[in-house]
Amino acid sequence: MRDQIFDLAARVISRSSRERPADAVLRAELKAARAFPREASADVSHCVFTYFRWLGWLNKTQPIDLQIREALRLNGRFQREPETFNDAQLLERNLPAWVSGEMGLNAELVRALQAKPRLWLRAHSNHGKPLATALGNCQPFSPDLPDALEYSGDEDLFRSPEFQAGEFEVQDISSQAVGLVCAPHKGETWWDTCAGEGGKLLHLSDLMENGGLIWASDRAEWRLRILKRRAARAKAFNYRAVIWDGGARPPTRTKFDGVLIDAPCSGVGTWGRNPHARWTTIPEDVKELAEIQSALLRHAAPAVKPGGKVIYSVCSLFRLETEHVATTFENEFSEFEPLPLSNPLSSRRAAENRLWIQPQDFDGNGMFIAAWRRAR
Repeated sequence: MRDQIFDLAARVISRSSRERPADAVLRAELKAARAFPREASADVSHCVFTYFRWLGWLNKTQPIDLQIREALRLNGRFQREPETFNDAQLLERNLPAWVSGEMGLNAELVRALQAKPRLWLRAHSNHGKPLATALGNCQPFSPDLPDALEYSGDEDLFRSPEFQAGEFEVQDISSQAVGLVCAPHKGETWWDTCAGEGGKLLHLSDLMENGGLIWASDRAEWRLRILKRRAARAKAFNYRAVIWDGGARPPTRTKFDGVLIDAPCSGVGTWGRNPHARWTTIPEDVKELAEIQSALLRHAAPAVKPGGKVIYSVCSLFRLETEHVATTFENEFSEFEPLPLSNPLSSRRAAENRLWIQPQDFDGNGMFIAAWRRAR
């Protein structure tokens, strides 16, 4: 079975490309290999992601199976003895050279991207403690956030009765911070402009106690179909899904108490979980995405009521997708005032209306959040 694991991992790696991300190829290959037991499938996933995590250290002239073995050896050593890795080597080998010109880099951040990703759960409001007891191997993020749980077990949570009953979602801790910053109230009307498959929408719905109304839009109908299934399982019914391509014409004339723009981005903040993207993302992608992000803000902001909020978030740390987009919006929309933020994951204040969450801060994804309020 070990040889079969390496063979399948090598096939996934060889078929992965900029056009075919490794995670998508992996899902397709594992679906085709139905005879593979669940434990072996997990080993294949581990081999693939470990290979891309340590790609900068490997000898590309060797056969892929030998490269995989070397990546696993490096990864094991890093887990056991991280101090044996030189900071300068980590900075040089673990990210493409162009990245340092787009964001602040330090060895602590790179070490966080090389660490084993944590698995975070979000229990329904006030149900964290009983869920932790039912699942086992759960630790609350903090006494102040008892519904955010880190799971350290090895069970397939998607098969658990609690997941099937809609008692929790798998959601990164930094993603949970976005919903907490939004802080919607029951009875309000919100717009999740880039709702995707519904991760943050379900959090907003829970915070609103399934009351009020959330408009959920996305340019891809297939994502909204997944959202519908997830919402049904989570018993979230206070939403309305609609196609929106991000253009100047909004999907409704409704005016909102809050608009969340969780924009498509380069995803550098998720490169710990998705290391293949480190080697396929290029600077032109970042520039193009920043233009899309600014357009989304420009087209969605007018739908906010006087006194309402705009929350902009990206799982990116690149200056072009964060500071530049936020500053551009402030220069174009003087009627929106910076909304001071607190970090919901700590007692630290944000830099006015801009919040940076680094991967090394809370063992989650990197995230940038900015907030404004429309003047009354």
